[in-house]
Amino acid sequence: MEPKKVIKGRGAQEKIHNRFSAHQHELRDDFLNYLEKEGEPIHKYQTTFIETFPKTIVNKVTSPDVGMVYSLNPYQGCEHGCVYCYARNSHEYWGYDAGIDFESKILVKKNAPELLEKKLKSKKWKAYPIALSGNTDCYQPIEKKLKITRQLLEVFLKYRHPVGIITKNVLIQRDLDILSSLAKDNLVSVFLSITSLKEETRRILEPRTASIKKRLETLEKLNALGIPTNVMMAPIIPSINSHEILSLSKEVSLRGAKSIGYTVVRLNGAIGQIFTKWLENTLPDKKDKILHQIMECHEGSLNDSQFGRRMKGTGNIADQIHQMFDIARKKYFPTAYKTYINCELHESHKDGQLRLF
Repeated sequence: MEPKKVIKGRGAQEKIHNRFSAHQHELRDDFLNYLEKEGEPIHKYQTTFIETFPKTIVNKVTSPDVGMVYSLNPYQGCEHGCVYCYARNSHEYWGYDAGIDFESKILVKKNAPELLEKKLKSKKWKAYPIALSGNTDCYQPIEKKLKITRQLLEVFLKYRHPVGIITKNVLIQRDLDILSSLAKDNLVSVFLSITSLKEETRRILEPRTASIKKRLETLEKLNALGIPTNVMMAPIIPSINSHEILSLSKEVSLRGAKSIGYTVVRLNGAIGQIFTKWLENTLPDKKDKILHQIMECHEGSLNDSQFGRRMKGTGNIADQIHQMFDIARKKYFPTAYKTYINCELHESHKDGQLRLF
């Protein structure tokens, strides 16, 4: 079976219904239809950026199994277009769809640095690591122009406050100067997402992300500068990247990764429809096999929302993945490593600032 025509440079292959929008299908495309009739070029999926003005920027994470307590997202939506991204569903709360809209309509929080500074100066705030990203990548392409993430890092450094970073973009190399300064006081930890060693897999699965080669080079540079960097192989997708666990673990250990982690793919909310359509267009011969194997990991469903179980899955395939990671850790990461994050410097810095008044 031949792959269907795909929308190049995008993960999602269509717009889908927004479950919160009762009148979504009444929206009109009169201007685009006019241009089409006149023979003008139409870029329906060209990325647009929309400035928003939130009142707060640091979010309390209530999910007990995501490994963070506070997060900060300077952007909503992500142009990387990773087809499996669990964060797609959050775009529906803004009136957009989880498919093409998620990766082509990016909400920008330009006042994020000011809001963060206000938070860190608050007498009520007690220092605790804040994760940059967690919902969408803080180093996605528009960051190169807007530099919001860099400004946030400058605030963290100014107030000597701990920060974690989750990214798959090599743009993080731009901020090595700030990250090195944070690392000297154990104020930063980086999690670099690498899901495959095969560029062909990366291109179809994560269409607008950095190449695997560049990510591995970034991993090497970060660790060489003493910036503790871990690798997340997330998600593991049966029959797509599940066979690469040992080879990828070996490669990242050689590049200096402190540890590896993983999650098993789960297709929550609208992502099941998006991922299924993507399989039809890109891997039609493997579609049924992949979907059935994902379902086997989640007790017959494409998704599992049970805390503590949803990230790792259950059943034979999930057990095999877990066993492979156990082998990988024993072989390539024999010494257990845990990043020490310093929360004390911010409190002493803040107290010192207060004594000035």
